[in-house]
Amino acid sequence: MPADSKWPVWEGHGPLSFVAAIDCARLPSAALDIDLPAAGTLHFFYFDGRSDDGEAIVVAEDRESWTGARVLYTAADEKVVAERATPAGLEPYPMEPLTSRVKMTATEPWHPRVRDVFAPGARLGNRYDHPVCSQEFLDALWEFDDDVGHQIGGHAHSVQNPVEIEIAEAVLEGEVSWDDPGLSEEAGGWVLLAQFDSEDAADMMWGDAGALYWLIRPEDLAERRFERAMFTWQCC
Repeated sequence: MPADSKWPVWEGHGPLSFVAAIDCARLPSAALDIDLPAAGTLHFFYFDGRSDDGEAIVVAEDRESWTGARVLYTAADEKVVAERATPAGLEPYPMEPLTSRVKMTATEPWHPRVRDVFAPGARLGNRYDHPVCSQEFLDALWEFDDDVGHQIGGHAHSVQNPVEIEIAEAVLEGEVSWDDPGLSEEAGGWVLLAQFDSEDAADMMWGDAGALYWLIRPEDLAERRFERAMFTWQCC
């Protein structure tokens, strides 16, 4: 990381665990649907609760917990960088090198963008009267992509309801109902930056075999304002 940057900490709780680093130069940028930098490294950190036996939890609806998940970007032309040791008292996860591959993704029919195409005005997060909501089609979607996995860009594979709705509710401070068009509009303004599944090889378990998600607004991504990325997590 840049030599003058500090290890991310959730004040009052402790240092964040290092989850993953993404070398942007190694990604197939032409196949991505998000505007990532052509080079540089993205670092993902999360307060996983291991240091306090899960007493403090990072959740999107709690603004005070937002600093418990962080994305740091180190530009390729950063002049002075330094390798950082894990802070004392924080057990690092085992290192597990990964490679990337191009993959098509799909999302739920009740995702705001899909719903707006097939059933504008239908209640957010619910099935509606269209073949894309039929059980046959849903079963086909599940067979197409039944594994959450690790992912950069594309449609998030939500374990529960679309993660974009969770982020929108958090940003709007839970003050709009699911029938409010403002919630749908806000949810449609976020794209997936990265998701990280539970990973046996790295001894990572997010809740009950859950996943971590970082989302960002396209305009913040274009300006490389990764500190504005929002975080949520889901599990079974």
